[in-house]
Amino acid sequence: MRSRSGEQVPSLTAQIARASNPDGTTAMWVGDRLNGLWHDEDFADWYPRDGRPGLSPAQPATVCVLQFLLDLSDRQAAEAVRCRIDFTYALAMELDDPGFHHSVLGDFRERLTRDGRADRLLDLALARLKEAGPVRERTTQRTESQARTATPGWPGTAAR
Repeated sequence: MRSRSGEQVPSLTAQIARASNPDGTTAMWVGDRLNGLWHDEDFADWYPRDGRPGLSPAQPATVCVLQFLLDLSDRQAAEAVRCRIDFTYALAMELDDPGFHHSVLGDFRERLTRDGRADRLLDLALARLKEAGPVRERTTQRTESQARTATPGWPGTAAR
């Protein structure tokens, strides 16, 4: 595997992505927050150790998240990796990186279905997000309807 996970976004890629999208995009947000969420070692037993180095598995994992968020087909997602600067930024790729064939995403998802890998990967991602702070343990929260009935003076509630 070509290790790429946790890499910094190349400076020229970051400069052009920020210049062309000053407010950012969904892909840039995902790249900023998920970079380093998965490490290639997390996928080590999914791929054979012999042969030529392949794509970092952290990349198709991130592309699958973007694909879901943006409702893209495999072909559209692979094209976005090749053509969209915000995807290049999210994957910490050089501007001249050719991306990958769309079949890589199907192959990655097929590997994900084996032996409970999807659950283990999700558990790992949630644990790392909890460590980083964006996700907290589930706590009891009151709903808006409970808040209205329990809050004196709330519009639409009778004073008690």
